[in-house]
Amino acid sequence: MEAVAAWREGIPLEELEERFEFTELDEFVGALERGDPTSSQWPELLSSDFNRRQWNLLRRLRADEVLRDMFPTISHGAVRLCVDAMDGRSRQVLVDEVNGELYEVMRVGVPGASWVEVPAGDPIAYLRAALNEE
Repeated sequence: MEAVAAWREGIPLEELEERFEFTELDEFVGALERGDPTSSQWPELLSSDFNRRQWNLLRRLRADEVLRDMFPTISHGAVRLCVDAMDGRSRQVLVDEVNGELYEVMRVGVPGASWVEVPAGDPIAYLRAALNEE
């Protein structure tokens, strides 16, 4: 509890790790402290064998200059892209590759949201538009 209280009070992570020896902070925590958690999240997802099924989709999303700035996670097998990693209420989409010809996309947190089928040629444009909608 003392470690959590110190973290909430803004103790630098390096000092937190020294003071509370049981803590083991990784690259993601450093990226989070620098205000850029997205930079370490993409490589983490793309190197995890657990996410192998999503690798092609992740690579395709990361190749786009706009979508690579979105914070990616994987939720129930679908890739979740979030505009603001630190705000769970920010604009988000889930995208799942059904097969090489079809994707399913859902805007998260939108009343009445449901999965929409998107042809393989259109997912990037569709995702960009969905993430820009208020």
